[in-house]
Amino acid sequence: MPYRTPVACGGTTTRPRTGTVEHNGWADEHFGAIADAFSRNFTEFPELGAAVTVFVDGRKVAELWGGVADERTGRPWEQDTVVPVFSCAKGIVSMCAHLLAQEGRLDLDAPVARYWPEFERHGKEAITCRMALGHRAGLPALDRKLAFDEIAAWTPVIHAIEDQRPLWEPGTAYEYHGHVFGFLIGEVIRRITGLTPGAYFRQAVGDPLGLRAWIGLPADELDGRARLVEVEGRPEMPGPEHLLTRIVTMNGALVFPGLDEPHGWNDPALLGMELPGAGATASASGLAGLYAAAVTGIDGGRRLLAPGTVTDAVREVSSGQGWLGFDAGTRWGSGFLLDSQAFRPMLGEHSFGNDGAGGQFAFGDDEHGVGFAYVANRMIGHGDARANHLIEAVRKSL
Repeated sequence: MPYRTPVACGGTTTRPRTGTVEHNGWADEHFGAIADAFSRNFTEFPELGAAVTVFVDGRKVAELWGGVADERTGRPWEQDTVVPVFSCAKGIVSMCAHLLAQEGRLDLDAPVARYWPEFERHGKEAITCRMALGHRAGLPALDRKLAFDEIAAWTPVIHAIEDQRPLWEPGTAYEYHGHVFGFLIGEVIRRITGLTPGAYFRQAVGDPLGLRAWIGLPADELDGRARLVEVEGRPEMPGPEHLLTRIVTMNGALVFPGLDEPHGWNDPALLGMELPGAGATASASGLAGLYAAAVTGIDGGRRLLAPGTVTDAVREVSSGQGWLGFDAGTRWGSGFLLDSQAFRPMLGEHSFGNDGAGGQFAFGDDEHGVGFAYVANRMIGHGDARANHLIEAVRKSL
């Protein structure tokens, strides 16, 4: 595996690293531990295809990729390969919300109904955007069962949220809000900007920075994407009426963990629609670039989020036992996972990000100037150790 060593006059040279799996890319001299950890992931886990990108102080210091993007054909993973990254979408949506707050267009502590008057019905008048970002709104799942086409149409989901009564008094407890998170915050973004969250992200951030990350994958990107594969022995979901299953599948309209069935996560119809709670598709460089742009700017460009905005985002909103009685060790700020040794170790109290159901993970940290992303198509598990190994290598390199 080559890694890059800076030399005089601004040039670069490469030298091979030994290993049993052929990978591509490079890591700067002081970040070789990332390349080593990436290689070990392919020997210690049933990795299929994967990529990792790391920025430090706005400069890319590691970009590595390898393996197979499509197990059916053997098509290799390329530098710019994108893959479904599930709830990493929440980080994109949350970034958009904080950008609007920073511009003075959104008050995260104001009632959602200030921007979306129809929302306040059925005991929701006091719910704020920060409650929703911290999974405290009492709306983890919807009572109404919507068809796949209704979810893709957006408006039926919005009407169902308006008609929903909270499962608990908003603000008094928390539980993962799954897909409702994206539609709720996404509709606030739409009311303010006139654009759905995926479209607003591309206009405000994705297109100007050239980031390969989308909520609603363009049709011309479908053929080159990586296809997801399930690892053997993944735990099965509870029955269809269990709240956790309803949260993850939108009452059965979306297939999970199935992948190739209609409405599964390899289905072009699902990947092409705006599913802002869990429907992002991205490359490692696209996600890492987003967080690097947020905390430092990229290659001398201005940072997207001011220091005060990051401080507000990483203030803990929720942790401990959720409404369903589970405590996975997660800590939530306003829309982002926070550093947690029990669930997702990052770099410190200024780290913030989001992960995906297949083990994907992306985060930023403005104290250390880091933007990080790991993506993969072998779905080992939510919060598995592959990304953790790479983050530990980043920590050692810093």
